[in-house]
Amino acid sequence: MSAASPAAVDVITIGAGGGAYPAGFHLARAGLRVAMVDPKGVMSGNCLAEGCVPSKAVREMAHHLERHRRFHARGMVDASGIDYARVVRHKDWVQELRYAQHASELEETPNLALLGGRARIVDEHTVQVEAGDRRDLISARRIIVASGSDISRPPIPGAELCITSRDIYALRPTVDRVPASLVVIGAGYIGLETASFFAAFGARVTVLEMLDQILPGLDRDMVGTLAPLLAPAFETVLGAQVTRVERMPGGLRVRYRAQGRERHVDGEQVLLAAGRHPVIPDGFRELGLTVGRLGADVSPAMQTALPHVYACGDVNGRTPLFHAAVRQSLVAARNILAGDRPTDYFDRSAVPTTVFTLPAAACVGVTGGEARARAMDVLEASYAFEGDSRAQIFGEMGGEIRLFFEAGSLRLVGGWVVGIDAGNLIGEIGTAAAHRLTARQLADFPDQHPMASEGISKAARSLV
Repeated sequence: MSAASPAAVDVITIGAGGGAYPAGFHLARAGLRVAMVDPKGVMSGNCLAEGCVPSKAVREMAHHLERHRRFHARGMVDASGIDYARVVRHKDWVQELRYAQHASELEETPNLALLGGRARIVDEHTVQVEAGDRRDLISARRIIVASGSDISRPPIPGAELCITSRDIYALRPTVDRVPASLVVIGAGYIGLETASFFAAFGARVTVLEMLDQILPGLDRDMVGTLAPLLAPAFETVLGAQVTRVERMPGGLRVRYRAQGRERHVDGEQVLLAAGRHPVIPDGFRELGLTVGRLGADVSPAMQTALPHVYACGDVNGRTPLFHAAVRQSLVAARNILAGDRPTDYFDRSAVPTTVFTLPAAACVGVTGGEARARAMDVLEASYAFEGDSRAQIFGEMGGEIRLFFEAGSLRLVGGWVVGIDAGNLIGEIGTAAAHRLTARQLADFPDQHPMASEGISKAARSLV
């Protein structure tokens, strides 16, 4: 390729993660020529590089360890510890396996190419790919912006002393042992999940959150059910405004202000988990495209103000989850195949969210807090895991299933789960909410026994 004579494709994606490659495969298999550009040079986004896949590989080891200890306390198994270095090697193996699978699928797909490099939008049909000393131009009839998100680093003095989730979950991470003590700044899902894992591995953990609840923005009733179940594992300080991180002999000191007083907490390591922000590619705004509070502005059809330019995944900030990015990517692909005429739309209310703490919490659709804020008339149904056979088998009887039905029609509009199998259960609840199933339909479905999913139909039966 040369800058003077750009190569031409039908579609170019800026990024090769969940917001890009589902569309890339779909369009390539439909006969369109697709080029994906990603600075990592591999197909997959932050989820595999440093997010959901590696963190859950670590999480499952922590969960198994907790269960083992519980059974050991009852005299059923021998005591055992954890070799965290081997946990990291297992995490790395999972990541490398999935990278190899992606590479194989890419190699077997005609019309689809992956280019390593950084993309810059030149005009509404041209992208420049920068890789080392090379500067290649590619023209495309359509552009899918799927540049993802990056770790946010607030301007806290001493923030450079902190580790981030990348240091823990990236391939061959810098953190390969469990610290004796860990201070976590931020009680969003990344901070809380990591706090749960490292507490299970034996670290003394303190979580500092500047707002008045953990998991800000999620349903307060759900969070209120989860918080007491997390409390024995680590200390949480709410309303904590971090002012400085300092190096001390043997570790770090985090200074913060809470309840009108200056305080501090010491830790061998400090995890900065202050969230993520969308990565807007160079040239995006120069096209006259707007970036709002959440990220790139898009319609439910994933189109920007230029109908042939789409923005999918974390870059638009609407629902920054991998599975949401995949759905958005397919929405864009279908609308491209329809000649940029919207025929498919992304429904944010049908996307489940799971916080993989120990125990986990998950939600989907309209829950109680949102219903009250909207003045929606809903009926609630619940099922406590205290009486659930699977929860009893594992000794994990805290939490519950809560379902929300539209009054009158009794159609499911949302729900949440705290406790055993939450990440799995929310999929069934989300499917039911997306298809507006009624309480009667849920009640009549024979959920398996002895599985926690039977709590869904049992909860629904309380209304019909």
